[in-house]
Amino acid sequence: MGWFEKTRNVIDASNKRTLGEGVFRRCDHCGETMRADEFTTNHETCPACGHHYPMSAEAWLSLLLDPGSFRERDTELEAGDPLLFSDSKPYADRVVQTQRNTGVKDAFLAGDGALDGRPVQIGAFIFRFMGGSMGSVVGEKITRMFERGLENRQPVILLSSSGGARMQEGALSLMQMAKTVSALGRFRAAGMPFISVLLNPTTGGVAASFAFLGDVNIAEPRALIGFAGPRVIETTIRQKLPEGFQRSEFLLEHGLIDLITERYEMRSTIGRLMNHLLGDPVLGVSDSRPAQNALNVQISA
Repeated sequence: MGWFEKTRNVIDASNKRTLGEGVFRRCDHCGETMRADEFTTNHETCPACGHHYPMSAEAWLSLLLDPGSFRERDTELEAGDPLLFSDSKPYADRVVQTQRNTGVKDAFLAGDGALDGRPVQIGAFIFRFMGGSMGSVVGEKITRMFERGLENRQPVILLSSSGGARMQEGALSLMQMAKTVSALGRFRAAGMPFISVLLNPTTGGVAASFAFLGDVNIAEPRALIGFAGPRVIETTIRQKLPEGFQRSEFLLEHGLIDLITERYEMRSTIGRLMNHLLGDPVLGVSDSRPAQNALNVQISA
């Protein structure tokens, strides 16, 4: 080796790790950088500006229900493929792959639980499973949830986060809109309350069926809620939509929802609503007040 020759160590850039990767997280809304665990302990909301990020169905049930009270139902249901649908890959293969990637069988989690000691039927969309799309399994689970609520005279809480009906199941997925609303109609006739929680996003056939039919419709801040997306609407009508169109605040201003509630207040808000509708379970007040009075309730902070 020559006197002035030097040996360079070549570093593979693909193996480099950014300092602090996984430890810190930057809020896309306000630009603040904080420890990642601060977002987690704050239920996936930014501690600086309060921006709400998506939270899993499992985390939602943990947030709302009494510890250890949840029992999942209808775990045996799996999607069929009667249409033998195929786009870039067969629908049956897509379902299997999504099940492996997500660890769940379909896009809805439902079961029995308790909130402040009161038994409830509760369900939440799993958005990571094909965008929370509603196919035959999702429709069947929601229908059974309302039927259990009717049979056991228990209120129903449903958290929606969905891109709409599942196109791979064609008309069978659209049929779930009528099926779920029919079950809700029978449940409502018994005077039991249905609390609908609209998360970001709630769109398509889910928004066009049961999501807006709660005795009280609650939304998270800045959630996108509507049937078609704003870009589709602007392209169709060739007009510029108003600022904030289809966001929670716009819908509240125009009377389409009843409340906007921060995530950390959701459990206490739903608890107060059910006490108003059914009486306080601790005090033993009767459930003589009908669910139809829900829209008259005033929720204090």
